[in-house]
Amino acid sequence: MGSADSKLNFRKAVIQLTTKTQPVEATDDAFWDQFWADTATSVQDVFALVPAAEIRAVREESPSNLATLCYKAVEKLVQGAESGCHSEEEKQVVLNCSRLLTRVLPYIFEDPDWRGFFWSTVPGAGRGGQGEEDDENARPLAESLLLAIADLLFCPDFTVQSHRRSTVDSAEDVHSLDSCEYIWEAGVGFAHSPQPNYIHDMNRMELLKLLLTCFSEAMYLPPAPESGNTNPWVQFFCSTENRHALPLFTSLLNTVCAYDPVGYGIPYNHLLFSDYREPLVEEAAQVLIVTLDHDSATSTGPTVDGTTTGTAMDDADPPGPENLFVNYLSRIHREEDFQFILKGIARLLSNPLLQTYLPNSTKKIQFHQELLVLFWKLCDFNKKFLFFVLKSSDVLDILVPILYFLNDARADQSRVGLMHIGVFILLLLSGERNFGVRLNKPYSVRVPMDIPVFTGTHADLLIVVFHKLITSGHQRLQPLFDCLLTIVVNVSPYLKSLSMVTANKLLHLLEAFSTTWFLFSAAQNHHLVFFLLEVFNNIIQYQFDGNSNLVYAIIRKRGVFHQLANLPTDLPTIHKALQRRRRTPEPLSRTGSQEGTSMEGSRPAAPAEPGTLKASLVATPGIDKLTEKSQVSEDGTLRSLEPEHQQSSAESSPVKGEPSQAWREQRRLSSSSASGQWNPTSDWVLSWKSKLPLQTIMRLLQVLVPQVEKICIDKGLTDESEILRFLQHGTLVGLLPVPHPILIRKYQANSGTAMWFRTYMWGVIYLRNVDPPIWYDTDVKLFEIQRV
Repeated sequence: MGSADSKLNFRKAVIQLTTKTQPVEATDDAFWDQFWADTATSVQDVFALVPAAEIRAVREESPSNLATLCYKAVEKLVQGAESGCHSEEEKQVVLNCSRLLTRVLPYIFEDPDWRGFFWSTVPGAGRGGQGEEDDENARPLAESLLLAIADLLFCPDFTVQSHRRSTVDSAEDVHSLDSCEYIWEAGVGFAHSPQPNYIHDMNRMELLKLLLTCFSEAMYLPPAPESGNTNPWVQFFCSTENRHALPLFTSLLNTVCAYDPVGYGIPYNHLLFSDYREPLVEEAAQVLIVTLDHDSATSTGPTVDGTTTGTAMDDADPPGPENLFVNYLSRIHREEDFQFILKGIARLLSNPLLQTYLPNSTKKIQFHQELLVLFWKLCDFNKKFLFFVLKSSDVLDILVPILYFLNDARADQSRVGLMHIGVFILLLLSGERNFGVRLNKPYSVRVPMDIPVFTGTHADLLIVVFHKLITSGHQRLQPLFDCLLTIVVNVSPYLKSLSMVTANKLLHLLEAFSTTWFLFSAAQNHHLVFFLLEVFNNIIQYQFDGNSNLVYAIIRKRGVFHQLANLPTDLPTIHKALQRRRRTPEPLSRTGSQEGTSMEGSRPAAPAEPGTLKASLVATPGIDKLTEKSQVSEDGTLRSLEPEHQQSSAESSPVKGEPSQAWREQRRLSSSSASGQWNPTSDWVLSWKSKLPLQTIMRLLQVLVPQVEKICIDKGLTDESEILRFLQHGTLVGLLPVPHPILIRKYQANSGTAMWFRTYMWGVIYLRNVDPPIWYDTDVKLFEIQRV
């Protein structure tokens, strides 16, 4: 039958489904077979031939027809999985049913009355519809569907290479097949790399699309902060009921981490051959992050039997959660596996950067947001992986692409989510001492970014990019300022030598944040000044010797510190400062220190194209909820500080008696354009002014300024290199206050960020699946889709 004919027949069947007033009997095979028998329709055809309006019409007007269509399609998938899909016809039926279900499921999820349908058992829908009530038949439809998909993903000659020598041999028995021998790609726990097969990749991709659609019920529920809302589809699929859980987890992870879009090292290769692997890798990454959507703050539960996990998993660990994917991920422990994963993720994250060296020489991948979520999950669930990442300078291969994405997306409203996840990852890493130490490695690779040229380390790169985000990102990045500065505070005690460019950037931020109108115009703006002072204190106390550039910059800008020490606290002056605000532009919009030339090949960050869609995000918790303070002891170990004996540092006050709920509300109001709401009082200014940690810097200025002035007068100097040489050999030993203990604010898992990650991840998946547009124009509740 020709393709045009088959499309016509398929379309007729769809129309009949919507127009038949009488329910069609489940036993009327001649009618139902029109939907899946021998039609050569692609998934794009199915989306075109089954319009949204008609699916909704069937749902409202002939609900029993929709119910029968769903369970007949599931039944066909179950039969295909049972038989092993040997004939071409069976394979075609399986693909058609899976495309049809991918099309219909979102319309079932958007209607609360239908949501339970797949979790009910369909009477008489056992094998052959005779309704024998044995256990197998009493499974809810959702479970039958998920188990069938899992079986089909390891179906010899359909989705994996058959191990049989000849086709004459009897078919491999689906039930005795050990799917661990059919893992899709070498890598973690599997050494054999199967021959690439275009057809198998395409078939896997279609089934993964259906699987992702099953999981997407989460999009149709409004965001709820309680971490209790586990996704029943994911929960069942990742449970011991799924005998393929381990090989499937391994297949997805290895497929993503082994992918090399460069085209085997030959530039421009992708222009000659189409890369059929990429769509599969993208789908695998999306399925993987959704199955790992588990709130780590609440993960406890029985562990799996150690015997099933092979040697790649660590059996000694304490009991993990019931989600086997999370469990397997948390138990990977071999160095070579970590190396494989880290190298793979770093290779893919760096791909857009390679693009800018030799434009179009490598295939440009688009799924870096999924990769960042995956990297986050790995660090969050597997502490051994986190330590592995930080124990060599390989962590910089993750850092540089993240800084590139942050800088590139800073003007683009549609990429606020990407900015957040990049910053969260850096916050998580910055809680570990090793991260600060690694940043001292010289930065020599020149990734084209529109930031000032400097000669220095990765710490310089980090601070210069953060300065750019704060001074020239769009408004919606303001909630991230606390996080950005917390990261700099966390790494500051370990930074051996900052460049002059970087030192000037830090002082420019202090200057901007300590203007009176900025300090008085919102309830928590003074926290930013506390963070910056803490950075300067850490560097002076712990890394004075190598940081003459910063010391010189502090001396040159000493007026800013004197101004802070003499901050007015009387009401008339406070009000006058706020009046001035309305007349003067934001201090952050001027570039402050001399920008100099940008890096070669860089382009300014562009705003989103008009008409770009973006998904809304839930608010992220304030820095006080995101982090937990720890003090670094003499021996380098961290001990957590209980809130009651916290040091007087940046977060030491949301002012006493001002509950954090009110504080967050205040922050919301102050970041909004309505600046009239906040009325600072004298008491409020006094309450935090007295805690400004200025002693160390004031002492430094007291000792060094007269000496520097003397040199200038004696030698008639205008040349700063002479002063820098003097500062390099100077010492303040015994002249400064006793060093304060180092405080680190470590990221702590909480239900607020778990919720944020869930909405962000599904928003990305919604927007990235445009061909076919699986969820487009359905009534999602987890986020809103807006046009930029």
